[in-house]
Amino acid sequence: MATLDQVRSLLGDVLQLGERKADLELSTPLLGSLPELDSMAVATVIAGVEERFGIFIEDDEIDAEVFRTVGTLTDFVDQKLAE
Repeated sequence: MATLDQVRSLLGDVLQLGERKADLELSTPLLGSLPELDSMAVATVIAGVEERFGIFIEDDEIDAEVFRTVGTLTDFVDQKLAE
């Protein structure tokens, strides 16, 4: 499964988006645009990314830019997988 599909699925599960997860595209804004994505949800998404992709994310690697769009989050995951 492509990284985008896995990120979309993770966001859909964590944020309980239901059918709306199918609308998540690379350009879909996240922070400030999805009311479900609050600070607790961000922490849950980070934990989910670590678990689903088998990666470890340092606190200083995460900033608002990572959660700007679905695409920036997907790119971040791809970068971590390449390390």
